[in-house]
Amino acid sequence: MSVLIPKRMFFTKGVGFHKEELRSYELALRDAGIAVCNLVSVSSIFPPGCKIISKAVGVKELNPGAITFAVQARCSTNEPRRQLAASIGLALPAQKDHYGYLSEFHGFGLSSREAGDYAEDLAAAMLATTLGVEFDENKSWDEKEEVFKFSGKIVQTRNITQTAVNKPGGYTTVVAAAILLLD
Repeated sequence: MSVLIPKRMFFTKGVGFHKEELRSYELALRDAGIAVCNLVSVSSIFPPGCKIISKAVGVKELNPGAITFAVQARCSTNEPRRQLAASIGLALPAQKDHYGYLSEFHGFGLSSREAGDYAEDLAAAMLATTLGVEFDENKSWDEKEEVFKFSGKIVQTRNITQTAVNKPGGYTTVVAAAILLLD
C-alpha cells in the first residue's frame, strides 16, 4: 500500500455572493481558484518537508475533476450586514523533520486580523503541545507568541484569511484553504 504524503501546498481564499447558499459557496471556490477540483477535507497536519508554493503556481497544477486534498475553513450567512470570516493558520516547527499544524477557523464579527491571529494561535497551540512547550491558553496572542518564539521550537506562524460583510438579498460565503499537492 502506498502512502500519500503531500510534497507541496498552497494557500488560497475567496468570497462569493448569491441568492442561493450553494451558489455563493461555488462562487467563493471560483474566486479562490479551486472550483475545478473535488475537494476532500483532511485534518490539520503539515507534512515534514512539504514546500509552500504560491497560489499562482499551485492553481496551474490543478486538474479539473481531480480529487484534491484540502484543509478548508468556510463560513456562510444570509443575515444582512453580518461580518463573517474564514481562516487557515499554520505553525511550523524549528526541526525540519517534525510535522507542523494547520488549523481552520470560521466565525462572525471578527476582523481579518482577529480571525487570522486566532487561527495562528490554534495551530501554534496544537504544535506546542506535541513539542512540550508550556504556555497559558488564557493569555493574549501576543503573550503566547512570545512564549512560542522564545521556546526555539516553533519558528513560524502564518495565516490566510477571507472576510466579508453580507449584502441584503442573498448569501455570502467566505473560504480559506490550504491545498495539498501529492506530486
